[in-house]
Amino acid sequence: MNTMHAMQAPVHSGDRVFAFSILAGLMARRKTIDCKWLYDAEGSRLFDAITDLDDYYPTRTEFAILRDRAAELQTLAAPGCALVELGSGSSVKTRLLLNALPCVGTYVPVDISDGHLERAASRLDAEYPAVKVHPLVADFTAEFSLPASLETVPKILFFPGSTIGNFEVRAAGDLLARLRSIANVSAFVIGADLKKDAATLVRAYDDSEGVTAAFNLNLLTRINRELGADFDPGAFRHEARWNAMKSRVEMHLVSRCVQYVHLLGERIVFEEGETIHTENSHKYDLEQFEALAADAGWNTHRTWIDDAGLFCVAVLTPAAIPEANLAGGPGRRTGDVVPLID
Repeated sequence: MNTMHAMQAPVHSGDRVFAFSILAGLMARRKTIDCKWLYDAEGSRLFDAITDLDDYYPTRTEFAILRDRAAELQTLAAPGCALVELGSGSSVKTRLLLNALPCVGTYVPVDISDGHLERAASRLDAEYPAVKVHPLVADFTAEFSLPASLETVPKILFFPGSTIGNFEVRAAGDLLARLRSIANVSAFVIGADLKKDAATLVRAYDDSEGVTAAFNLNLLTRINRELGADFDPGAFRHEARWNAMKSRVEMHLVSRCVQYVHLLGERIVFEEGETIHTENSHKYDLEQFEALAADAGWNTHRTWIDDAGLFCVAVLTPAAIPEANLAGGPGRRTGDVVPLID
């Protein structure tokens, strides 16, 4: 009989962290909000809708790659191993790995949106009775701990969706290095979006149906609801931009006029055309991504790329590196990678 255990990460108050993060970002000279705050219950629902859009190629492309190639992971999967998914969302692609790897004994979805996580975990719990499901509410972009019972269990890490692209290059390297410190990892399966023409990229983040715009603007509604702000979402518009110098798509909320917003006792001024920078999605080529992974202590075991060259799924394995490097010590060269400049 399958047993599902819901776990709350033993960290500080999420409400205080959210409030501090939002206020600090909006009081900065260049206003910004961390993209992880896009994913409340409504934001998660809207993102799921985005993944089904014709304009948004990453999800269906990665899905097809994993459908066709996941069985090749069997040589790296030990009997009774744990599958740990970072930013699990609805866990749609997870089923591809669970179907291809019947040896998986435990599934640990890690996500910041607790309600969305619990619903997705419950569905998987019912669908895969031979797998123990341990949903973990945690922010994987910071330090977090897996259940102690899994310390000695062989693990496969799963980080799909090109979420690594949401991080600045140095921060992406730091994250990969932190994940390298997890004990007994046999493989790390990670999706990365590849460089391509700007029109295709921008269309993927500013779809013709306006779903991505609703996803971005929902952030203002969340801040109003949870922090008592008085944003008028109609006074902002969504915009996706291609930044060729940094090889990334940027999402912004653009103020349509001069306006004032009140938040946590502060009066925040917006000029007409001023933006809140809400998300980055960096695009890599294979050389850059493999260098980023190697610098963080990972070997590239293999890479799977679709026929159109849109997307890559990399299978990484732990490299033997000094212990001091795993802790981000002076020997580690985070950020010493091939520059993301064309």
